[in-house]
Amino acid sequence: MANNEAKFSENQPWKTKKLFFVTQIFFRIVAVAASLASSWLMITSKQDIDIGGIVLDARYSYSPEFKFLAYTNIVAGCFTLLSLLFLVLFARQGSNPSHYFFLFLHDLAMMSLIIGGCAAATAIGFLGKHGNSHTGWMKICDHFGRFCSRVTMSVILSYISLICLLILTVTSASKSRKMEV
Repeated sequence: MANNEAKFSENQPWKTKKLFFVTQIFFRIVAVAASLASSWLMITSKQDIDIGGIVLDARYSYSPEFKFLAYTNIVAGCFTLLSLLFLVLFARQGSNPSHYFFLFLHDLAMMSLIIGGCAAATAIGFLGKHGNSHTGWMKICDHFGRFCSRVTMSVILSYISLICLLILTVTSASKSRKMEV
């Protein structure tokens, strides 16, 4: 019985490390995919409509908030992909708490970047969907439905990326707290 308990206690840390790495890899892949898909959706979102012989168009590039979201998602997606490569390369060398500290700083920076883009795009998207009668801003989603749907999906994917980066930040922080100063 004592022999089985010794085997179990030896295997437990390896299983915990393996679970940590699988979790890190999974959430990094999801964050990269969601960020880059969000950027692609935002950059390709455009719609032209004809109202009484006048052609109106809606494009992401007309809004600095939508451009900010698209570019922050590109940056966060690329840097998170680099952090995934960093994680895979250093996973073979064993667990060094200083590596987790750098991952924590990276995840925190990318999460902060994405949260800024999400907040800006959500605010302007809400304005486009509902308007603001006090300032005279009209709704545009009544006329540009396809454009608004693509932008909404882009923002949703950005929030998915944000949630993944939040989980990564928390897990990296918990692993890096074992670092000796």
